[in-house]
Amino acid sequence: MDIKVENITKSYGPQKAVDGISFHVKTGEILGFLGPNGAGKTTTMKMLTNYLLPEEGNIFIGGKSLIEEADELKKHIGYLPENNPLYQEMPVIDYLQFCAEIQQIPGDSIPGRIREMVRVCGLNQEKHKKIGELSKGYRQRVGLAQAMIHDPEILILDEPTTGLDPNQIVEIRKLIRELGREKTVILSTHIMQEVEATCDRILIINKGEIVADGTADSLARQVQGQELLRVRIEDGDPNEIFKALQQLPTVEMVDFVERDHNRFEIQSKAGMNSNREVFRLATRKGWVITEMIPLETKLEDIFRELTMN
Repeated sequence: MDIKVENITKSYGPQKAVDGISFHVKTGEILGFLGPNGAGKTTTMKMLTNYLLPEEGNIFIGGKSLIEEADELKKHIGYLPENNPLYQEMPVIDYLQFCAEIQQIPGDSIPGRIREMVRVCGLNQEKHKKIGELSKGYRQRVGLAQAMIHDPEILILDEPTTGLDPNQIVEIRKLIRELGREKTVILSTHIMQEVEATCDRILIINKGEIVADGTADSLARQVQGQELLRVRIEDGDPNEIFKALQQLPTVEMVDFVERDHNRFEIQSKAGMNSNREVFRLATRKGWVITEMIPLETKLEDIFRELTMN
């Protein structure tokens, strides 16, 4: 099922937490939902699950209004909230049984769904323990299991790998990618590597407004706009090389990376490339280029660029 958000707004007192945002998530797409603390991510996710109602706008799931048909549509949504509230005194198996019954799974199907969730979430060794006895990482796995036990068509996961160790993180990311082949997944996280490893598309929200929407590559092109090269030029005086690079017609800015090793960063003017000009300069001067690396704009840089204001 796809999700279509149209101009939703939510305020807390005079503060607009979400300010008229719109976006569309297709079936089989994993959307990474990013933003600094207080940007409106969790409020948006709560509206997508009908936990909160928007003051303005609407949310459509499979073409139907979530506001008008909430009871029916919520059956198709699995939600792992940020704080992952669990019943600490319940054994894992009993808790999953309870969640399955709440989701109105037919009684004869419940044991099979519980076994499947225990398997895919790696809970076999812990399944008879009380939830309060589990580590934070295993409690997070129980939260994922409850979100998926009714096999929903939409998964909304708020910080799903919080508290997991590196091996568990890899396993959960793999699981999310597999689920994303046939489900609609919205994933909120602060971990940039998680977005790059898991998500098909990225949405960045800041101060309640969407400031970017696209793939990591498209956002890099949008933010960067200018070529950045790291070069090492030998057999010449670094100060002379620095001044000569500054005078190239394609170069916007030059900076030293390592003065002692004649290594520089060169930023080209918008829409221009400098590699040929640098090669020609080195040839004329009798210098040797031992390194020329185009630098990519990292997702962390894009995030900072779009959310610093």
